[in-house]
Amino acid sequence: MAFARCAAAGLLAAAACLAASETVHAQAYPNRPIRMIVAFPAGGSTDIIGRIVAQNLSNRLGQQVVVDNRGGAGGTLGTDLAAKAPADGYTLTLGTTSTHAVAAGVYATLPYDPIKDFSAISLVGITPYLLVVNDKVQATSLKEFVDLVKKEPGKLNYASAGNGTATHLAMEMMADAASLKMVHVPYRGNGPAEVALLAGEVQAIFGSMPALLEQARSGKIRPLAVGTGKRSPALPNVPTVAELGYPGFEAALWLGVYAPAGTPKPVVDRLAQELRAIVPSPEFKEMLDKNGAEPLSNTPEEFQDFTRREVERYLKLVKAIGLKPQ
Repeated sequence: MAFARCAAAGLLAAAACLAASETVHAQAYPNRPIRMIVAFPAGGSTDIIGRIVAQNLSNRLGQQVVVDNRGGAGGTLGTDLAAKAPADGYTLTLGTTSTHAVAAGVYATLPYDPIKDFSAISLVGITPYLLVVNDKVQATSLKEFVDLVKKEPGKLNYASAGNGTATHLAMEMMADAASLKMVHVPYRGNGPAEVALLAGEVQAIFGSMPALLEQARSGKIRPLAVGTGKRSPALPNVPTVAELGYPGFEAALWLGVYAPAGTPKPVVDRLAQELRAIVPSPEFKEMLDKNGAEPLSNTPEEFQDFTRREVERYLKLVKAIGLKPQ
């Protein structure tokens, strides 16, 4: 009504009125709890980081940010749910390399478009993938692991967070680089996959650091190599895959906050502003450091461009290693 009155007074007045209404919208947001969909079960890396982000956002926004775990289908079920939620700023999702980059290349039919169906807000962090084996595997180095698998091809089972996830792709990349033949056993997230590894149901996983770090430090599982180009400060004595004879190997998990496409720009800007304040803070950095992750943020425009480039990169990578869409 107020905008209509302003419009009658002329285009300049209407524009000023619209800007004022958007400002009011941003100031009023949020006035109720926010749901953050984590598309994997509790206990995995995305859940761990998601809860840290949610708590920090709650503190900044003055409203509770509730984590809603919706695992299944390699994270695509929960991500699709987020894509189809009302675009009002009260449903967010913590997207990852798996849900917003790898999935586009490994699923023949994806129920959402990682670019068109989301408003990117900001990256929050990146963490290396870590190749680990359970303590019954007779390998204490990547070379011994490669030799073991080649000695008995098709015998060793490896876990992943699900078909088409980045953990699946990371081990397929390793298998392609070293000419290995292993059996893939998908689970409904990093948490269940880690439980299976500890129980001896599977022998290895190339998983993300937050889900594996505590068990690796305690000696319950044995870390063999880090997937990023440089060593992780969380496990400085564990070499990278690249330095062990596979130059150019790169496997990492990035995580960032998205809202459904069409979320009002003032809301997106408000969330981005809060995340840009949270991510560089000493408290947030300390929490991510404990989980082997590095804080990282950007603008909504930069994050949207980043997501687009990652989709293109993983489409090429999936094709290069011959992983067939499912």
